[in-house]
Amino acid sequence: MDAMGIIGWIVLGGLAGWIASKFVAGEGKGLLGNIVVGIVGALVGGWVFSLIGGSGVSGFNIWSFFVAVVGAVIVLFIWRLITRKKA
Repeated sequence: MDAMGIIGWIVLGGLAGWIASKFVAGEGKGLLGNIVVGIVGALVGGWVFSLIGGSGVSGFNIWSFFVAVVGAVIVLFIWRLITRKKA
């Protein structure tokens, strides 16, 4: 992977994580957290979409961004379930 690919993943991950944090209220993670959530979300989203016959992240494009946002929302919901305080 070249430097542009790494930068692309960071930018795509940061934007996807930030957008996902808007869908899952109260789950903002800051810049680094959004990047991590977005990159992990891209991997999760690619896996989920491959299970239903779609394609995953295929480069720096709108479809990959959509897949990453969907995956990041899934990651944030799972994170919320794991870290939820028991009342």
